[in-house]
Amino acid sequence: MRLDDVTTPGAARGELLLRVDNCSACGTDLKILRSGHPNMTGPQVMGHEVAGTVVEVGEDVDGWVPGDRVQVIAAVPCGTCEVCLAGRPSVCPRQTSIGYQYPGGFAEYMVVPAAVLAVDGVNRVPDHVTSVEASLVEPLACVLNGQELARVGEGDSVLVIGSGPIGCMHVRLARARGARQVFLLDANAERLERAAALVRPDLAIAVEAGTDRQGVLDQVRAASGGLGVDVVVTAAASRPAQEGALALLAPGGRLSLFGGLARGDSMISIDSNLVHYRELTVVGVNGSSPAHNREALRLIASGEVVVADLVTHSFPLERLHDALEAIASGEAIKVTVEPHAHD
Repeated sequence: MRLDDVTTPGAARGELLLRVDNCSACGTDLKILRSGHPNMTGPQVMGHEVAGTVVEVGEDVDGWVPGDRVQVIAAVPCGTCEVCLAGRPSVCPRQTSIGYQYPGGFAEYMVVPAAVLAVDGVNRVPDHVTSVEASLVEPLACVLNGQELARVGEGDSVLVIGSGPIGCMHVRLARARGARQVFLLDANAERLERAAALVRPDLAIAVEAGTDRQGVLDQVRAASGGLGVDVVVTAAASRPAQEGALALLAPGGRLSLFGGLARGDSMISIDSNLVHYRELTVVGVNGSSPAHNREALRLIASGEVVVADLVTHSFPLERLHDALEAIASGEAIKVTVEPHAHD
């Protein structure tokens, strides 16, 4: 990854040109830096958690004018295939993405492609919502998709494994959706303590080296009334977490495999009899839809899900490497990049 000077793009027919106000960074960006991504068309401008201001409106684009503050979807469904028409755009087989096929938000200016506008993928940011908060709409949209698929709702007990920014959002969204109890578990005690101080789970469980599964199971069952929890969300790319999660579920429970595993290390072993006899459900999660982004923005704007305090570090664009290192080292919860920080 390198920093380059490039010609400022323009808005062609069907496009918008944005001044990028904030592009927040996530673990996927770090993974791309370390090992690339099979779905990325390179060389490419990274960054997909984008909030900006319209500076140019292309021909045949209605409803937008320079000065509008907007948030942009990351995953772009085609909107016309059988899967999209069936209401599952997050798993569109023709899906493209900002920062993968289209130049992304780690830049001073970014074009919003016509394909994004065609699926209503640009959202107007209310005046009282900051650009930092707006840049967190996309990750919250993914969390929302995961909780809808896992049917998190009123009266549920929920265990979130992983206390990074996604785990913190899961805790807060579960509460907003009416969960009765929300627990947070992590193998990194320092990170867990910092996250728990912000999101205030009912119980924070530190799984230190050498802690056996039975000890974790005993804690979860004791805290949840003896049977286990209704929902477990694995908000960490951890094979042991995925393999051990089923045992933490109460009868009829749901497991959300939220954090994807590394390519080549994605095979897990589970006890299918637990699924069978307890009538458990295992669901996957892949990004979010334009509708999830709209709802996530509403949740932030209404104050139902607070995200601003999750951003612990901000960097100018020229320090993008430092921004990703802050994620890798664990010193940050959420990192944002401000391309015009020195303007």
